[in-house]
Amino acid sequence: MHSESVARALRAEASAVDERRLLVLAGDRDAAYEHLEALLDDLDVPISATTLVGPDDRLRCEHRTQSTADRLLGVTREVVVLDAHAALRPNALGRVVGAVDGGGLLVLLAPPLEEWADRRDEFDETLAAPPFAVDEVTGHFRARLVESLAAHPGIAIVDVDADRVVRDGLTNPAPRLDADSTVQRRPNTESTAQLQPNGEPFPAAAYEACLTDEQRDALAAFEAFERDDEPRAVVLEADRGRGKSSAAGLAASSLAIAGRDVVVTAPSVDSCAEVFARARELVSTVEGAPDDRPADGKPDSRDVRTPSGGRVRFESATAVESWVDDADAVIVDEAAALPVSILESTLAADDVAYATTVHGYEGTGRGFSVRFRDRLDEGPHAVTSLTLVEPIRYAAGDPIETWAFRVLALDARPPVAQLVTDATPESVTYERPESAELATDERRLRETFGLLVLAHYRTEPADLARVLDAPNVTVRTLEHDGHVVGVAMLAREGGLGATTRAAMYEGARIRGNMIPDVLTSQLRDESAGEAVGYRVVRIATHHAVRSRGLGSHLLSKLETEFADEADWLGSGFGATPALLRFWRRNGYATVHASTTRNDRSGEYSAIVLRPTSDRGRALRDRHARWFARRAPAILGDALSDLDPDTARAILRSVPVDAAPELSDDPHDWRTIAGAAYGPGLFDVDPGPFRPLLVRYLIERPDPDADGSSNPEGASADDEPTDREERLFVRRGLQARPWPAVADELEYHSPGQCMRSFGDAITPLVDHYGRDEANVGDAAASEVGTLRDRFR
Repeated sequence: MHSESVARALRAEASAVDERRLLVLAGDRDAAYEHLEALLDDLDVPISATTLVGPDDRLRCEHRTQSTADRLLGVTREVVVLDAHAALRPNALGRVVGAVDGGGLLVLLAPPLEEWADRRDEFDETLAAPPFAVDEVTGHFRARLVESLAAHPGIAIVDVDADRVVRDGLTNPAPRLDADSTVQRRPNTESTAQLQPNGEPFPAAAYEACLTDEQRDALAAFEAFERDDEPRAVVLEADRGRGKSSAAGLAASSLAIAGRDVVVTAPSVDSCAEVFARARELVSTVEGAPDDRPADGKPDSRDVRTPSGGRVRFESATAVESWVDDADAVIVDEAAALPVSILESTLAADDVAYATTVHGYEGTGRGFSVRFRDRLDEGPHAVTSLTLVEPIRYAAGDPIETWAFRVLALDARPPVAQLVTDATPESVTYERPESAELATDERRLRETFGLLVLAHYRTEPADLARVLDAPNVTVRTLEHDGHVVGVAMLAREGGLGATTRAAMYEGARIRGNMIPDVLTSQLRDESAGEAVGYRVVRIATHHAVRSRGLGSHLLSKLETEFADEADWLGSGFGATPALLRFWRRNGYATVHASTTRNDRSGEYSAIVLRPTSDRGRALRDRHARWFARRAPAILGDALSDLDPDTARAILRSVPVDAAPELSDDPHDWRTIAGAAYGPGLFDVDPGPFRPLLVRYLIERPDPDADGSSNPEGASADDEPTDREERLFVRRGLQARPWPAVADELEYHSPGQCMRSFGDAITPLVDHYGRDEANVGDAAASEVGTLRDRFR
């Protein structure tokens, strides 16, 4: 079989220059496996260094499905086989490429390449959001992939049906690896001495184990953990294969040799295997074989112990709260793959380090950089950041890395700032690029997708396929002098038939219909999926031209275009005060807030709607009313830890007409007015206060809109301050204890906090409680009587 000689030649060339190569076995699946087994028998590669990623365990090696390919993060293999016959998942493709070591081979099993783009597979089925069918999915992503396979260096193609070599994949490079160049990748004594600080440096052997100056710089940064008691954080950012996990392992073992208890955590044990491998090697070099045999006498690869009593041990990221206070130092490997909520919990450690991927395959690492990094920089830790650029696993310029970055748009970037710095709403054009057009216009695709990647923590390679192939996904852009400065990715949702809506109501997951799904299955509105809407999945503007109104301009253009064919425009996002303010000012109203935090962003999500028809208006109005009605209950329960400013912003973005009705019971108002004017106490009966607080926070005008922020009829001097509104949320709605609230909001004592609550509630009682239209004649009379008595 020709595939054997092709594989041998590719492997020999890859090994000679410390690069990777890709071999495509195209054609019948069974024939491809015959070729594969023959070439694997021919190659001098141990079975332990080979992984098959596909639906079936057909080889005598490690097996993963594409959905579990994330277990390859942080590990390396000499040969990785990806079976793409049943499906090609873009995220899995990126993960398996990153697992191939220098000198290694990636083998792709694919249908006949000339047919592949026109076939529909299991991944395509995930792109067919009802009411669209799978035959409406296009094949632009795979057509682009096939084109790259036929043109990119380092990629061989064998037609297994004809046993014919289409491309041999050889690049015939000049040899790069010789004795001299290998030595240059090791430190010399002088550079090691310069990097070791005064005091008690890490072992010289740790620096000698580093392969690049960047690794040595990274290792030196960890020595700050030993110097003083100041909380410190180290951030190592790099593309795959740059040695960040190795540097973390050397640092962890150096700290353990000094007697420190170091916890390593990661998405899985496998993904931090490199950290422990390097830690074990260094401990063996410096102090002999590590003492890692627990009571049962079996070595534990996740627990490396030193004679000084130090340890490097693995702990599960999901159990972070149980161990973070006990560790002397924490190292988070593959941090980009962890939820922001877990990353935030690791900040409880005095010394903490994060090794994270820049162009990753698990949301491109944006959860770390978009959501978490600001919180780290604003916290108590002194942060040292380093970026590792020079490859360790394979040589710089590796053609397979370049290919993967291009085909998955992992390194897509918006245009440079100088090209768009003059962009304004008046200078830009609103463009409607078709997916076929984007697939063939590389510059425009990279600018468009680059904005999406940099603006959102969840953008991943699969989103590129959605943009190019999903029938319900549409992209719209703002362009300045031909360059993309704003982008919106939209998904058509709703328009579902009665049978589908009924199934959704009974709990069936209907993919690609996020807003109708939530409103139907969670909020029990079976008719919610009938209206047609466009959900803004992502919206972004170029960082050089933000705060110029381009985002609002783009939303207005979307409404103009889609108003006649849709009942609503909407979005769902991690709720922050700034984002809620942006959507509210563009006419979008909150109709729901999730009761669990998003795993990646660590935030509660909000759903907002802007109706464009009577049917859409009815949908928004009823869900806004329902949300306002349940707000007091969920803020005191599932949302009891919601940030008070976010809670205020959520309620302020609810339509005023949806504000809850107030009680007309004179006794309820006697309770409220007693706390405002007299000796009454909120704690005796909090129930009547809560609808009042919610109504106030919904009706409170935007202070930036007209310069006022008080309810109509209230004195500006008496209106609640921001701190008092936070008090309304924390104590009045979320039922936090007075001492905790007083401490958080910086009151001198719980007593002062209680008195402030009573004072702050007074203008609300003056406005709402004395208005017969709001509370009825009897309640208003009761409020007036109490006010006159105690004032």
